[in-house]
Amino acid sequence: CRRQGIICQGRGSAANSAVCYCLGITAVDPVRMDLLFERFLSRERAEPPDIDLDIEHRRREEVIQHMYKKYGRERAAMVANVIRYRVKSAIRDVGKVLEFPATALDRMARLSSSHDSNLKEVLDAAGLGADVRRLFGELVTEILDFPRHLSIHPGGFLLGSEPVHRLVPIENATMPDRTVIQWDKYDVEAMNLFKVDLLGLGALTHLDYCFRLLKAYRGIDLSMAMIPHDDPATFKLIRRADTVGVFQLESRAQMAMLPRLKPRTWYDIVIEVSIVRPGPITGGMVHPYLRRRAGEEEVVYPYPALEPVLKKTLGVPIFQEQVMKLAVIAADYTPGEADQLRRDMAAWRRSGRIEKHRDRFISRMIAKGIAPEFAEAVFSQIKGFGEYGFPESHAASFSLIAYCTAWMRAHYPAEFVCGLLNAWPMGFYSPASIVEDARRHGIEMRQIDVMRSDWDCTLESVRGGKKVFAVRMGLRYVKGISARDYQRIIRARSRAGGPASLSGFTRTAGLSEEMLVSLARAGAFGCFGLDRRGALWEVSGTALRVPPAEDELLSTEDGLLAFDPLSDFELVAWDYYTSSHSVQAHPLEPHREALTEAGHPTARDIGSMDDGERTSYIGLVITRQRPQTAGGTMFATLEDESGYVNLVIWKNVFQRYRPVLLTAAVLGVEGRIQAKDGVIHLVVDHCFKPQLSLTGFRIESRNFR
Repeated sequence: CRRQGIICQGRGSAANSAVCYCLGITAVDPVRMDLLFERFLSRERAEPPDIDLDIEHRRREEVIQHMYKKYGRERAAMVANVIRYRVKSAIRDVGKVLEFPATALDRMARLSSSHDSNLKEVLDAAGLGADVRRLFGELVTEILDFPRHLSIHPGGFLLGSEPVHRLVPIENATMPDRTVIQWDKYDVEAMNLFKVDLLGLGALTHLDYCFRLLKAYRGIDLSMAMIPHDDPATFKLIRRADTVGVFQLESRAQMAMLPRLKPRTWYDIVIEVSIVRPGPITGGMVHPYLRRRAGEEEVVYPYPALEPVLKKTLGVPIFQEQVMKLAVIAADYTPGEADQLRRDMAAWRRSGRIEKHRDRFISRMIAKGIAPEFAEAVFSQIKGFGEYGFPESHAASFSLIAYCTAWMRAHYPAEFVCGLLNAWPMGFYSPASIVEDARRHGIEMRQIDVMRSDWDCTLESVRGGKKVFAVRMGLRYVKGISARDYQRIIRARSRAGGPASLSGFTRTAGLSEEMLVSLARAGAFGCFGLDRRGALWEVSGTALRVPPAEDELLSTEDGLLAFDPLSDFELVAWDYYTSSHSVQAHPLEPHREALTEAGHPTARDIGSMDDGERTSYIGLVITRQRPQTAGGTMFATLEDESGYVNLVIWKNVFQRYRPVLLTAAVLGVEGRIQAKDGVIHLVVDHCFKPQLSLTGFRIESRNFR
């Protein structure tokens, strides 16, 4: 990776090793961080240590090819991943067998979530007859969690000291010249076979793009190691949760936590990354930590010898390593046994092995004078850690990347946005949301243009600005465009200084009519002085046969047709239809006057409301989440041209409005403001689905006194 200029970083248990740090495999000093070495290697494990590598996701394929070239297909193979039936896939497959209409299956699948336990509600909402509903529900339930098919693990590589076909069953992968074993990572670990993880990480691709843009446009050479770790502007940005596109800190839950935790040091980010996890949440550790951090609760230790273990988290266990150390000190585990405890955490849902530790763990803690309530809470947290707990070593590695991306956002926002759009797909947000966030932050976003756009997004100097850049959207965002189409456009641009007219471009480029129509609708031919309807008329073969509608035709001049300009809404609609984003406006912006008249405020207005105030709101749905730890509560984020509104939908409200909440692209809600510690949520008690049309919204209007 270093020879080829590929950003990579070791993480996970390897960050507990001083040797890995000295070799430059990891970037976190385990001595300074006081990490637990037995998390990496112990006598009791009697197996090679595990080293995971995070690699730029766009260049991971280069590393995979290197592995095959170096070791050969004889001795290298990719690990399989067993895909099991979840509610959505079970509904679709059972429904196909029973010959249900595709529309009915699609509706039921959209009304369910991946971990939906209440299948009855989904089937009731589908409107099936009682007998069919009962049979269908029985069949779906019967196959849940049953293996459906094999896929390739996102990073696992098996290396054999002898040909892999002598060790494991193998098959050819879909891609040529690849071998896949028919076992998953748990099988490989159980058989003590040697596996390495080469994991693609979009955030590293994002940073690489940012560093390249800084070099190309500002002449600045930068790397992660050169970014200062105590930058006030970066921490100010993080504290106000201005973190769209910031690795690990951009989710709704993280944004809600940042103003409460108020990070001021790099280690605060380590805690931030770790605390918004099911482990600490189910263990009841989050609120005690926040109260102690705010000085509202005294920092106490359940057992004097645990102070060194829990001091940096104010007496509250948050990390896996702390649980392991706690088991050693308070429950007389050996370090190796503590690591086995950690391994049993990860397997408890599949094997139930964690329960064998309960009596020993809790009774020994109580015998040392530790309160039973604390012992029970820690054990609950251990079970919560099972699939989601965060080791301190993981958190430290991730926090370094999180801080670097936040630093880029704080100091070079145009490069940050350009790099983020080029690294997409990654993260929580769609290109449309990234573009809108950039526009709200004063970054000029420029239209796709066949004469100016490259494949990826690029930077362009803003006239009169000293080192101020706008972002030109790349042609890759036009739906249906291929790399071959892009090469044709480049050739057309390079010939004799480029075509002077649209007709000259179409003759030279040789693009299909379908592609030309998409580019015209996307506004990519504005460089030829044509509006979108004019360009569409010129490139469409049907233009020679079908006259324009009278209400669109404005006049004729010199034999040329002139068209009525698109409305603001039509401009945005055409943008979204062709490229899934718009640099012109947010889809709700053209309708703000109508929304305001109907009593619906903006996201900015909601941000200044008082706790308990009643309001309504209409916005685009950006995210929907129903964490298993939330007891059926749904969290959603809506967006308009001024920002985001975070919703809390309690279980009873979710059940009442389930179809609307899970299917609406534009959602209307009513409820009360919940404002605390600078964090604002709208707690919803009523939902509705505004009707969007080319002429505007038909808005359900109520009285909100």
